[in-house]
Amino acid sequence: MPTVWFMIVSVMIAAYVVLDGFDLGAGIIYLGAARTTDERRKILRSIGPVWDGNEVWLLAAGGTLYFAYPQLYASAFSGFYLPLMMVLWLLMLRGIGIELRSQMENPVWQGFFDVVFCLSSALLAIFFGAALGNVIRGVPLRPDGYFFEPLWTNFRLGPHPGILDWYTILAGVVALVTLTAHGALYVTLKTDGELGGRARKLALTVWPLQLVLTLVSLVATWFVRPSIKENYLAYPIGFLIPLVVFASLGLMFVAIRRGKELQAFLASCVYITGMLVGAVFALYPVVLPASTDPAYNLTIYNSAAGHHGLSVGLVWWTLGMILSLGYFVFVYRMFRGKVRLETESAAADVGPGDGPPHHVQGRAQSPIR
Repeated sequence: MPTVWFMIVSVMIAAYVVLDGFDLGAGIIYLGAARTTDERRKILRSIGPVWDGNEVWLLAAGGTLYFAYPQLYASAFSGFYLPLMMVLWLLMLRGIGIELRSQMENPVWQGFFDVVFCLSSALLAIFFGAALGNVIRGVPLRPDGYFFEPLWTNFRLGPHPGILDWYTILAGVVALVTLTAHGALYVTLKTDGELGGRARKLALTVWPLQLVLTLVSLVATWFVRPSIKENYLAYPIGFLIPLVVFASLGLMFVAIRRGKELQAFLASCVYITGMLVGAVFALYPVVLPASTDPAYNLTIYNSAAGHHGLSVGLVWWTLGMILSLGYFVFVYRMFRGKVRLETESAAADVGPGDGPPHHVQGRAQSPIR
């Protein structure tokens, strides 16, 4: 049962990164890809119906972690207290930037909230990447299962590192570049015209850097935690994971060049999932490695809740996921297609002999103005 819940938590985290990753990426490219107010409105409308729903996966993953692995939850949330508060503030600022921007008519305030939205999105990507880097590298766990990390020390690895060192910063940069490409591909999929073209060009420009960083991060991870090879050697089927990662990168490049928007975006989803699955596969059954002594590692066995609770919880989790998946399928189908502003939608519905255009709300419309 602990293994089942390990897989469940991993799937929920992957779902969050893939889904919220594209609207984080849309925020990262927001100021660079959109040149006019209407183009910025288009980007906001492309994520408007789904961005807050995507973030629910983060809450659900945290709640599932608390239920299934209470010791891991207590240890991680106490040791990462400072960066978690920073992430919480960034999530709030990002929501404020999205919502208040549409309520302001003054261009100065609109510009201010645009910067808030873009900057908070970029910082969130970096922090989430650094968090994954901490989990892979290990934290200074004590015998009681708790730890404390300063924000940084000397940026070197060791038994008592800071939250930020050269490896976790590298992980943050990988996440930033990956989500930039992911968001650019989503904007390409949801918009057309000059905005869609700039987003496509941006994704193509970022791709070589994404490939290089993927290779560098794999080598660095092997250096930082040599034990990652143990599961791959014990279960050779795991070597399919890096093959899937690089195959999806190649498919992404080819699809972008050929203008196959959906195929490129789906390839990016597979790439992100493959990177996360590779990390999970390498760490299993450890959920939080100790940089001090491997004997202090938190595993799925010494941090899991009781068997009866996990068994009963699996039933309720399954029912909840059925409802959640139904909701997400409905929302994404409802707002599928290219984003159109009111004037564009109206003009598209008016023929040469028609009267004055009416304001028609397109299929991909969102509540954001």
